[in-house]
Amino acid sequence: MTIHLPAGERVLLDSLTPAQIVAELDRYVVGQGKAKRAVAIALRNRIRRQRLPPDVAAEITPKNILLIGPTGVGKTEIARRLAHLSNSPFVKVEASKYTEVGYVGRDVESMVRDLTEAAVAMVRREKQEEVAGRAARNVEEQLLDLLLPPQRGGAPADSPEAAEEARRSREQSRATREKLRDQLRSGTLEARMVEVEVAERSFPSFQVVSAQGVEEMGVNVKDLLPGLFGGRTRRRTLAISEARETLLQEEQARLVDAEQVAREAVQRVQASGIIFIDEIDKIAGREGAHGPEVSREGVQRDILPIVEGTQVTTKYGAVRTDHILFIAAGAFHVSKPSDLIPELQGRFPIRVELEPLGMEDLVRILTEPKNALLGQYRALLGTEGVELSFSDEAVREIARFATEVNQSAEDIGARRLATILETVLDQTSFEGGDGMPRSVHIDAELVRQRLAALVQNRDLSRFIL
Repeated sequence: MTIHLPAGERVLLDSLTPAQIVAELDRYVVGQGKAKRAVAIALRNRIRRQRLPPDVAAEITPKNILLIGPTGVGKTEIARRLAHLSNSPFVKVEASKYTEVGYVGRDVESMVRDLTEAAVAMVRREKQEEVAGRAARNVEEQLLDLLLPPQRGGAPADSPEAAEEARRSREQSRATREKLRDQLRSGTLEARMVEVEVAERSFPSFQVVSAQGVEEMGVNVKDLLPGLFGGRTRRRTLAISEARETLLQEEQARLVDAEQVAREAVQRVQASGIIFIDEIDKIAGREGAHGPEVSREGVQRDILPIVEGTQVTTKYGAVRTDHILFIAAGAFHVSKPSDLIPELQGRFPIRVELEPLGMEDLVRILTEPKNALLGQYRALLGTEGVELSFSDEAVREIARFATEVNQSAEDIGARRLATILETVLDQTSFEGGDGMPRSVHIDAELVRQRLAALVQNRDLSRFIL
């Protein structure tokens, strides 16, 4: 896999050092150096394991990570960016939505099925990109056949004159087809209506209600009853622009081998899958609690074999979880990591405590990352001719207000910035749709005018900010 580092150098993922992985994460997440180091080492160890002989690699399991810190400090973003960097199948789940076997709720094995679905979608997109050029050429020929149906072969000519006439007709048809091809490529026929035959996509869906909750049926009903559901088509009249998209999707699906996609997806899940388990502190025993609470401790015991390594049945085949990297996260305000059952604690040997965000961190979050909030608002309003700018003092005021509200109310970290920016830019966003190009400069005084009253009124700021 090739990625772009900040300097623009193209390198293979296999050659990335942990320091380079951290540098790539720095483009999106401010601070939290210890957490970045931990995930960078975990990713590098995965690359190292793939270089070992199979018998040795099979014995080396991932060192799962437990991220401890308040909400809004970057736990989820670090895991998501790591998966994107390594092109790994990734799924984020909330531990609180699972229940112990025998209770109504989601089965913990569904997290592996969700990861497999994500991997199938990822591999399918890659395969479709590989056949995109071939599919586009085939669709072009199909559109030309719709615009100019090919001539059927007639009876053999019984005279030289008839043979010559047939030859001229074929040449004329070929010339007309090439003219239509040029018009198709130039876009002059986009509004032309054609009648296309598309596959019927309305298949019945089935769910199975079990003791573990509502789960997907691992049987493809369409394959079992092909005469009832398979091969049905219907005719639709579409513009060339719409027909091209419809035919292109069908052609890509036809050219991609579904069985190969499933095999590669399962292999990718087993070798490089990442499952991010959020809110794991919600299923930990609380301080001062008396006796086991099966709805929480039971979920921990159900998660344990998944993390240790087991086989989960999916509709794409059996998936082994031995080498899936698990990253768990929680605030642990009420409970603490030691409240987890000992067996589960032992499966997360790397523990990293993330730091709360201060004012300087919030200033950096507003301006430095590639997807910084201020840049997002400039791009949004720029689509309607509004040139938005912020003074340095205004940025610091926004960060200061966010810090004050986080300290006086619930600390939600960097998520507070989005709420405050919406309040500051409310009037600008409302007036931005009138289509009048203009420049809007946000200074510190304007920020204070729009936020001071809300911040001073603690009761009001609790509900608005």
